[in-house]
Amino acid sequence: MKSIKQSNRLISLDILRGVTIAGMIMVNNPGSWGSIYKPLKHASWHGLTPTDLVFPFFMFIMGVSTFMSLRKYNFEPSRESVWKIAKRTIIIFLIGLGLNWFGQLSSGLGAGENFITAASHFDTIRILGVMQRLALAYGFAALIGILFKPKQIVWIIATLLVGYFFILFFGNGFEMSEQNIISIVDQNLWGEAHMYKDWGPDGQITLDPEGLLSTLPSIAHVLIGFLFGKMIVENKNNHKRVEKVMIWGTVLAFAGLLLQYG
Repeated sequence: MKSIKQSNRLISLDILRGVTIAGMIMVNNPGSWGSIYKPLKHASWHGLTPTDLVFPFFMFIMGVSTFMSLRKYNFEPSRESVWKIAKRTIIIFLIGLGLNWFGQLSSGLGAGENFITAASHFDTIRILGVMQRLALAYGFAALIGILFKPKQIVWIIATLLVGYFFILFFGNGFEMSEQNIISIVDQNLWGEAHMYKDWGPDGQITLDPEGLLSTLPSIAHVLIGFLFGKMIVENKNNHKRVEKVMIWGTVLAFAGLLLQYG
């Protein structure tokens, strides 16, 4: 009988990735957009639904995967490791930008424009987006992962989250309006024409949910996944793994509840 080669993959991470992708497909295809089951809708502003967990799950998974992929570089900065991080960041960002361009192209063609005109709306293309946020969060988190020790990363995470809380607190960041500091930063960097338009209490507003400033907690989120990856990979006892994940997961959940109050 042939021996079965043991896989080095983290099966639990693959399962979480599969569940997350299934969730993403479900919330993006709810059946009828006119009558959506409430858990399949994002919270309008304050609050949390299962749909709001899909993107954070992806960032957590990215953090765990980043830890596993950087092990071969021994978590040390080198020409090879930095180039890999930079290349992946640029590619993911450009894919996101390309998807935004393709969306504009499709809209233009649907409105009866010819291909050249529809493909040339660069003055209104959205700069940021989901893929761009993943790119930036990965890039910064991966660089931090090879430049700092785990204990230092804990302090970086705390600084990012607490610092972001105070930025929101003093910058009208808890209000869904164009006077929100998140919107103000993007307006000054990219201009309104290159930003996402959302619907606020009084109509349409320019407030990008994947804005540059709000990428800060996303970097922290990926770093949390990075540290969880370290904890899971380096601890071979499954009972200890589950115990530590449950304890730290509970601590972080309560920390999140505290940071939401503004």
